[in-house]
Amino acid sequence: MEETLATGGSNVTVLIILIIQLAIIIFIIAAMWKVFTKAGKPGWAILIPFYNLYILLKVAGKPGWWLILLFIPIVNIVISIIAAIGIANNFGKGVGFAIGLLLLPFIFYPILAFGSAEYQVASVEITEST
Repeated sequence: MEETLATGGSNVTVLIILIIQLAIIIFIIAAMWKVFTKAGKPGWAILIPFYNLYILLKVAGKPGWWLILLFIPIVNIVISIIAAIGIANNFGKGVGFAIGLLLLPFIFYPILAFGSAEYQVASVEITEST
């Protein structure tokens, strides 16, 4: 009898933990969806593996072929740092915010998504010689 009660309590605890984890995952997906839409990209892209990394690189203002570099050990760390700095800059934030995006993404991406930060496309001046 005591064994059944202990198992039942354990199952409830596991269920509660799973519900909390699911809520966090849904919140992070919603935040990333909002970051993508703020940047003028399709929000649903966050749901597609690898394509979401490609779009994240585009949000950072980096070329899409850098996706390949994310699969190379050590190089992927450097590319991730550069991409985080690019994302922070494009949303009008500094290097400190980029470090936050790298180390605490579950806090800093929702700040980008639901805060007042606006995506600013890096303007390229084209001069014509006539």
